[in-house]
Amino acid sequence: DVMAEPAAAAQQQQQQQQQSPPPLVAHPAVKATNSLKLFCGNANKELAREIAQHLDCEIGSATVSKFEDGEVNVMVHENVRGKDVYIVQPTCTPVNENLMELMLMISTMRRASARRITAVIPYYGYARQDRKMTARVPISAADVARLLEAMGVDRVVAVDLHCGQIQGFFGPRVPVDNLDGGTVGVKYFGKKGLVNPVVVSPDAGGVYRAKKFREGLAKLHNVEAGLAMIIKQRNKPGEVERMDLVGSVRDSDVIIVDDMIDTAGTLCKAAGELENHGARNVYAFASHGIFSGPASKRIKESVLQEVCVTNTIPLSEDCANNEKIKTLSVAKLIAGAIRRIHEKKSVSALFSDDAATELRHAGGHRNFICFTVPSSLLSPAVHVARSSARDSAML
Repeated sequence: DVMAEPAAAAQQQQQQQQQSPPPLVAHPAVKATNSLKLFCGNANKELAREIAQHLDCEIGSATVSKFEDGEVNVMVHENVRGKDVYIVQPTCTPVNENLMELMLMISTMRRASARRITAVIPYYGYARQDRKMTARVPISAADVARLLEAMGVDRVVAVDLHCGQIQGFFGPRVPVDNLDGGTVGVKYFGKKGLVNPVVVSPDAGGVYRAKKFREGLAKLHNVEAGLAMIIKQRNKPGEVERMDLVGSVRDSDVIIVDDMIDTAGTLCKAAGELENHGARNVYAFASHGIFSGPASKRIKESVLQEVCVTNTIPLSEDCANNEKIKTLSVAKLIAGAIRRIHEKKSVSALFSDDAATELRHAGGHRNFICFTVPSSLLSPAVHVARSSARDSAML
């Protein structure tokens, strides 16, 4: 009898478990991001930290250093097998060092069996060498793309490539997302209260960029701005012989919009030319502040009121202390792109001013939680209702 009591109790418990319904299985509305791994090299650690904060994740543990002879040493200290890896590394000064770090990090992740590797390159070095202007010169922008592909990169995210055709230098198996850094500048200048603003392109090739900047001011901030262009004739790279203005800037606050500022010689000369044509104040916005050589000194001594750049490239100490140079962060923009890529959503929706489009990509206002319920638990009345709804094409 003593032996029979536990056996009877176990049998009764087993019967209750068979009669009780199985637990409901919840499917979260938002996918988990534990498969996302964010790493960075030494080029711009501060930007990588900001991106990690927006993504609510930690930067992966890795060593990127040098051996005594100057060779790059890369070692990843955590498991990345089957993970989606994002490597933040602009190829800015020192360009070759940062490029080598990026290539070896991609190679390391590939050999460590990462599922997908995305190179986040806020500033794409060698971008200005995008075509053969004279005989016997390389197309370096295409060669860098070939190098990254050979290392095993799966996707590239960049900010304001110097020219759009760089996306085509990568093969069809490596999609490239070229983020518009101008949206950050539009947000800043749209709230500045400019008087009779005019957006100026410093050359013919940048007219499309200036036009987009102008349209952004109108759509997002109801700021109606004019459009002008400077035609410049160069003797050699970095030196301009003559400038001609197309358009009117008289009694206007002017914004010179470009993709990058290098030595700032052309920029400062253009600002002086605009002032000579009657501009009230001259501002400048560029996605990438390279600021080589005497750039900081030229800006400080120029007629420019303010020069705004994004933080795709870290500023030198001299530029950081220059009161005329202001930095705007693109960390939120890049983090939004990374999140959308990881969740397999549209990246273009980041730049859409149509709320309906954004809702369509985001799935509307509501977040749903779905439960899997076995059909055996549904009552006959539910089956009848479901069948009639199907017959009336309402289900």
